[in-house]
Amino acid sequence: MHERRVAGNQCGHFCSGTPSLRDVLTIMERLGEAKAGFRSLTEAIDTTTPAGRMMMQMVGAFAEFERAMLKERTKAGLDAARQEGRIGGRRPKLSPQQQAEIKKMVSKGCKTAADAARLFKIHPATVSRLLARDPGSSPRKAAYAK
Repeated sequence: MHERRVAGNQCGHFCSGTPSLRDVLTIMERLGEAKAGFRSLTEAIDTTTPAGRMMMQMVGAFAEFERAMLKERTKAGLDAARQEGRIGGRRPKLSPQQQAEIKKMVSKGCKTAADAARLFKIHPATVSRLLARDPGSSPRKAAYAK
């Protein structure tokens, strides 16, 4: 809802950003309890009339239907991509060989985690996450080993 005028109980635009039909009905119920109404300036919705209340419920139902369809299509697309062997997310910054090299350098004490990050031009947190996956090495243990 946009462009609210409290004195006139008017709203400039009803958007389908409400989470669900239940939320629309709850909002309508609260408006009724407060002896207030909703009147859209751009759509033919005025909850002070029976036809307006019905229209508000229909708009809420269509919005919920649209969200459910979008969710279903997104899930179907992700499932199809997985079947084709594609996975979501960002590609790894480091190849498996680079990951092994960093683990080896830091665990042997040749480089600190920060030095390895600078060498491979990655963020130190990337090195920390990599080392946290390997229970045998830790950036702090390796840094103090020197």
